[in-house]
Amino acid sequence: MALTTSPGTRGTLFDDVHDDFRESFRRFLEAEVVPNHDAWQEAHIVDRSLFEKAGENGFLALPVEEQYGGAEVTDWRFNAIMSEEAAYAGVQSSWMGPMVHNDLGVPYLMAAANEEQKARWFPDVVAGKKILALAMTEPGTGSNLAGIATRAVRDGDDWIVNGAKTFISNGLNADLVVMAVRTSDDPHKGLSMMVIERDFEGFERGKQIHKRGQHANDTAELFFNDCRVPGENLLGEEGTGFAQLMTHLIPERLGIAVSSAAATEAVVDLTLEYVKERTAFGKPIGSFQNSRFQMVDAKMKAEVTRAFMDRTLQRYIDGTCTPAEAAMAKTWTTEVLSDVCDICVQMHGGYGFTTEDKVSEYWVDSRVNRIYGGTNEVMRELAGRTLRL
Repeated sequence: MALTTSPGTRGTLFDDVHDDFRESFRRFLEAEVVPNHDAWQEAHIVDRSLFEKAGENGFLALPVEEQYGGAEVTDWRFNAIMSEEAAYAGVQSSWMGPMVHNDLGVPYLMAAANEEQKARWFPDVVAGKKILALAMTEPGTGSNLAGIATRAVRDGDDWIVNGAKTFISNGLNADLVVMAVRTSDDPHKGLSMMVIERDFEGFERGKQIHKRGQHANDTAELFFNDCRVPGENLLGEEGTGFAQLMTHLIPERLGIAVSSAAATEAVVDLTLEYVKERTAFGKPIGSFQNSRFQMVDAKMKAEVTRAFMDRTLQRYIDGTCTPAEAAMAKTWTTEVLSDVCDICVQMHGGYGFTTEDKVSEYWVDSRVNRIYGGTNEVMRELAGRTLRL
């Protein structure tokens, strides 16, 4: 059973407009996502209709200009609300596709697309008729963006692209793939961004990658074999790819952190209810000292994480959040989530290890949060450089 509670307004971070949006989005999840979540988990992909329904209800591409059908809402708190509510409802992997569309794809287009590109792509992106993916990771690069090897070579006005990307969320559903490619040998200035469209010759999707968790989040390999990309699909100036990637990594990592903090709260609430109802030796298991201590530890971690995350989110809204702070937020929240999920699975006993119990879904889904968006080891390295050690 999905969890549908949420904390509502927290201090001065959210106002009435945000609360109204939260309630509207919660109703959308309950009507359109929760009933389909198990089927999408089994299929390892959400139906494309989810994107169109999200678009119809105003939950896609919020910053896009009104002339292209968008709402011109640049307040990132609305994105955070959607990530939180998906976690509270226990449907994170089903909402992962639209989240990738909103939080990973749209920002690149908003920042670098020219007017012709906006007119060509944005109306369908807002409506959910063209689904976005972001392709950075390659089989041999992982978190090392400077090591990207997929290469684009000029051929007249076009580019010829060869290479491969892996672990791409929305990899199967995507119609527009925002992709980092190498256009010269310089590790940083040699990277450029371009948009690969579904029907481009030489663009092939590999096998669907079945993961241990987050099953409804379709993930695939992408291959480019002499893929011809029109020059007008270059996103921004040639050689600006690394700068674009660095600019947008802060909100990507904060998005993971926001979702992880909310999932921590959700799994604690779920388990508190369970330990009050489940009995052993004639009394609720929550009444035993060890259970109380474990749940206190989990609750403390959730509360501390919420305070830290809200402060970091406020700093991002104020424009003062640094890459190091985003890295630390991503590291802290994802590791707390894993720790708390482990406690909560243990509290559920054998049932916590079954697919019938929601706590096990939180548990397996949480593990990858410490890997994607940059591994936590890389996050520590980024943050450590600011300590001047």
